[in-house]
Amino acid sequence: MLTENLNSVTTKDAVQIAIWEVFDNEKSHQLSIVNAHQGQNIFLTHGTFSDKKTCLRIAEYLAGLGHHCYIMEWRGHGASSNPNDKFNFETVATYDFAATFDYLFNELKLSNLHCVTHSGGGACLTMFLIQNPQYINKINSISMFACQVYGAIVNLKNYFKIVAAKMFTRLFGYIPARKLKLGPINENHHTMNQWYEWNLHKNFHSSFIKQSDINANGIQKSAFDSHTRQQNTPESAIFDYRQYMPNITVPIYAISAKGDKFISPTRGWLSLFNDFNRSLNKNSANVFREYARSHGDLDDYTHSRILNSRTAAKEIWPTVAEWIEQHAG
Repeated sequence: MLTENLNSVTTKDAVQIAIWEVFDNEKSHQLSIVNAHQGQNIFLTHGTFSDKKTCLRIAEYLAGLGHHCYIMEWRGHGASSNPNDKFNFETVATYDFAATFDYLFNELKLSNLHCVTHSGGGACLTMFLIQNPQYINKINSISMFACQVYGAIVNLKNYFKIVAAKMFTRLFGYIPARKLKLGPINENHHTMNQWYEWNLHKNFHSSFIKQSDINANGIQKSAFDSHTRQQNTPESAIFDYRQYMPNITVPIYAISAKGDKFISPTRGWLSLFNDFNRSLNKNSANVFREYARSHGDLDDYTHSRILNSRTAAKEIWPTVAEWIEQHAG
């Protein structure tokens, strides 16, 4: 029988982050008896406009296989508290992920961890691991659904969509996700503007970290103590996450949807994936897979259906389970 527990952790900037624990004790026990590998620990998180429900169905599927799942909800989403200050993707990576991983590894003392992310959750995980490279060797595998940071503009139509969205959110202050049926969470301009800027300028620049803030151990603490947008920073001093992506040597299973034409088009997702692979000798285990009818799959899928749909449950979720089993620790 599935069990779902709610825990919370406090970030360094005093925000309560919800972590939902989903597991099946009976299945976990059965797996440990019949399988050389015991049930694995799996961290899941969503992207913008979303909450735990985005990840819940696949978490229940994985828990039904005997794995132990932990779903983190971003600040201002679901059961996590609303911060007093504005935040963006990088805030989530810097504080929410840090508090969650500290909880998983230092409080729960997990011996293995796999990550499953959707959309912006993958971008946040990438930034977090670059900031905190000590966690890279502690993660067994990563499965990223429809992740895209700086490659949405694959045609002129997408360019105008992003410009229009930026103007709209600046004018009205937020995207009415519920009315537009994008998801249950309305995202504000400050959060979305970082994504707009990355795509319009085709970069993965930090909003507050300078190049001088990084050393061999990751981002220095002093950078976090002044978490504000750098003004008039010389281009040479700006911290670009893209340069450090090859340092993430965890095997990555990149899952793309042919019908995702705007948020994470295949070409845009592939450009991000290729930046993980610039050191091929270290990252040769990475796999990119576009799901499309032309490849013999059941659906062309959209940005949401690639993770949550009956066809995804039938043909994609089992491949994630296989990826986790392949890299079980």
